[in-house]
Amino acid sequence: MAQISVMMAAYNAENYIRRALDSILAQTFRDFDIIVVDDGSKDATGAIADEYAARDSRVHVLHQPNSGVCVTRNNCIDWTYRCSDSQWILFADSDDWMHPEMLERMLRAAQENNVHICACGYQETTGADPVIDPKDLEPQIWEPMAFYQANYVNAIMTCCKLYHKSCYEHVRHPVDNYFDDEFVSYKMLYPEKKMVVIPAPLYAYFINTEGLTKRAWSPKLLDAWVAYEEQIAFFREKGEEELVSFRLRGYLENAMVNYQAACQTPDSPEIAAARKRIRKKIRELIRRMRRQGCLSYRFDFDTILEFYPVRTRLYRFVREKTEGFRRKENA
Repeated sequence: MAQISVMMAAYNAENYIRRALDSILAQTFRDFDIIVVDDGSKDATGAIADEYAARDSRVHVLHQPNSGVCVTRNNCIDWTYRCSDSQWILFADSDDWMHPEMLERMLRAAQENNVHICACGYQETTGADPVIDPKDLEPQIWEPMAFYQANYVNAIMTCCKLYHKSCYEHVRHPVDNYFDDEFVSYKMLYPEKKMVVIPAPLYAYFINTEGLTKRAWSPKLLDAWVAYEEQIAFFREKGEEELVSFRLRGYLENAMVNYQAACQTPDSPEIAAARKRIRKKIRELIRRMRRQGCLSYRFDFDTILEFYPVRTRLYRFVREKTEGFRRKENA
């Protein structure tokens, strides 16, 4: 019986999938199975995965028409519930790789601390193995929402986490949005009283520089806003106003980053419409943050000035005059 199911969605990954699978099969912990779902690859990805399945009975491969990463991940999860006795789930991307002790250390930390979720650190790399400081291998106990706020990117990543299978019993990835991490991670973290974190970067997150240089900004990146709205609604329903403020802040930062990228993208009717949409969203978020009480005049001054120039200058004028009168009265 496998204790851990390692799940991998794979699409056109012939140049990288061997490294990914080799790193899993080289784990010091041996009691696992691997499910690779070939998402209609047009290259040799599926054939390579089949080759590994023929050599090692722990590797299982499914082939499907191209359906996207979210459907593929859901099919991985469904397979583990149907076909595996594993009690733990871990996702790995087909172009990333793992430290040889990743599974062993994460499972031991989760079991010894009686938690359902263990996260490890990750390091972005173009090919070199992450550098690990031995002191970072010591597990740390976190309250999940504190970790969520302090280490947001690490907290929402689907990879580099070991989940008890029960965490996914009623959760699946949205099939119509690329930003599935943003939709599911907080729902699994929130109910837990504690989690364990190994800060060391046991997971190598591959950055394909060739691909990045060719990837232009797209309005599709605004699809993440649906997840932000869901997060805010979720935390507001739970009465977690601090977390509502935290996500509103993240929402505004995301909108600003997208606005800057959209302004640097060559003009087209679609891009012009996206810029207009983003400006409208930023103005809306400024108003929502003001009502929430999480807008800082000093910290957010440049943003407020850019999108509400007349009101901001008027506010600054009145404020400076008021402070001047107060100084005269106290003189």
